Amino acid sequence: MTPVSTPALTGAALLLRDFSLEMTGKDTPKLEAAGESIPEGTRVNVTYLGNEDLPMRRAAARSARRLGFVPVPHVSARRLGSRQDLAEFLAALQADGTGQNVFVVGGDPAHPHGPYRDSLSVIRSGLLGKYGVRQAGISGYPEGHPQIPETALWTALEQKAAALAEEGLTGDVITQFGFDPDAVLDWIERLRERGVDLPVRVGVPGPAGVRRLLSYATRFGVGTGASIARKYGLSLSNLMGTAGPDRFIRALAERYDPTAHGEVKLHFYTFGGLGATSAWIAGFRTGEDPK
Repeated sequence: MTPVSTPALTGAALLLRDFSLEMTGKDTPKLEAAGESIPEGTRVNVTYLGNEDLPMRRAAARSARRLGFVPVPHVSARRLGSRQDLAEFLAALQADGTGQNVFVVGGDPAHPHGPYRDSLSVIRSGLLGKYGVRQAGISGYPEGHPQIPETALWTALEQKAAALAEEGLTGDVITQFGFDPDAVLDWIERLRERGVDLPVRVGVPGPAGVRRLLSYATRFGVGTGASIARKYGLSLSNLMGTAGPDRFIRALAERYDPTAHGEVKLHFYTFGGLGATSAWIAGFRTGEDPK
């Protein structure tokens, strides 16, 4: 491998400070296997999937804490059947010492299972602070959402940022992953123009198979046009190949201006696995060309 010493990599190192990762409840063994390659204190988001239960989510968050990371359990608003469900989940996290940081998301169900139709309603419930939450992440969509109008997305984001402040909580914005760094930075500039100054964690797909990346992109409405795919390094003619985010991160770093974009970090979606993503980040941070 050839060492990389470009101005863009210097900027990338800035973006990679305090990066975060994402895992599911089933990924606990993979987190333990990859633990040595992940810096101590790294934030590890634990998703709230419909096919996983409370004990599994709690175990994953506890493992992240035991390994020296900062667990960030997800709270999926529309999957909660009642206010009591939310209270019990937060109380369990508090008892485990894993509930100071959460990520609040609407969730996949088209219709809420209980009283919470969106993440804003969870934030406004008053239960987060009551059960020891100090920081709450919220979602951002630089390329829009396939089922939500753009104006509604902006309104919701502004309302959630305001609600966090009203509840005495700090927060950050974690974006949906994408392949176009220009779209991400343009969106962050618009975010700052609207007065939202929360730190932004840019969603980045870890190295994974091209077919898998395109499948997730289709599901979440992420652009994969020919020019974007080429810029990112996706080969639309070789779906059996793999692709990493090195070009994306370097391009993001070239345009990143802290005075215009504020505090920006990276959040890795581990589509290709926690081990592969963690190893890739470790190599990239030490200045090696990922292979």
